[in-house]
Amino acid sequence: MSNQTASSLRYLRLAIGLALFGVGLGLVVLGDFGLPPWDIFHQGLAEQTSLTIGIAMIFVGAALLIALVLLKEPMGVGTLANVFVIGLVVDATVSIGNTPTNSLIRMLCTLLGPIVVAIGSGFYIGARLGPGPRDGLMTALDRRGVAIWKARTLIEGTALACGLAMGGTVGWGTLWFVVSIGPTVQFFLRLLDTAPHKGTTA
Repeated sequence: MSNQTASSLRYLRLAIGLALFGVGLGLVVLGDFGLPPWDIFHQGLAEQTSLTIGIAMIFVGAALLIALVLLKEPMGVGTLANVFVIGLVVDATVSIGNTPTNSLIRMLCTLLGPIVVAIGSGFYIGARLGPGPRDGLMTALDRRGVAIWKARTLIEGTALACGLAMGGTVGWGTLWFVVSIGPTVQFFLRLLDTAPHKGTTA
C-alpha cells in the first residue's frame, strides 16, 4: 500500500469515527435517561443559552482548543475535526430522531448510544491524527504533575457538577455510559485497529 493510500485511509477512518461518535452521543441525548458527564455539561450550557447541545459542544471544544494552544499541547487534524464534526452530527441526529416519546425506543437509544460511540472510537483512535480536546486537557495536567486518573476524575467531576447546576440530565443512562464505554471501546479498538497501541478518545 502506498503512503498516499495509507494516508487517505487514515482520514477516512477519522471521518467515519467522528460521525459515528456524534451519532452515538445523539442517540443518548434522544434517550433522555441521562448523559455522560461532559454532555451533561454541554446540555446544561444549552439549557442556559439559546444554543443547541451540539453547538454548545463546539463552543466548549473551541475553548479547550485555545487552552491547549496556550499550554503548548500537541494537536493534530483530528483534534480540530473533533471540535466541529461531533457537535454538528449530534445536532443532526437529534433533529432526525425528533425526540421519541415511546419509552422502549428511548431505552434502545440509550443502550445503543455507547456502543455506537465505541465503534466510532475504534475508527477515530485508529486514525492517529490527534487527540480530542478533552483528552488533551487531561494529558496537559498529566505533564504538569497531576496523575492521569486524578486529572480525569477532576475534569469529569467538574463537568458533571457544572452541568447539573445548569440543568443537565443525569440518570441510569449516565451510569450505563460510564460502565459500558471502557470495555466496548477496548473491544472495537482491537477489532478495528490494524496496528493497535495506546490512543485517545474524544
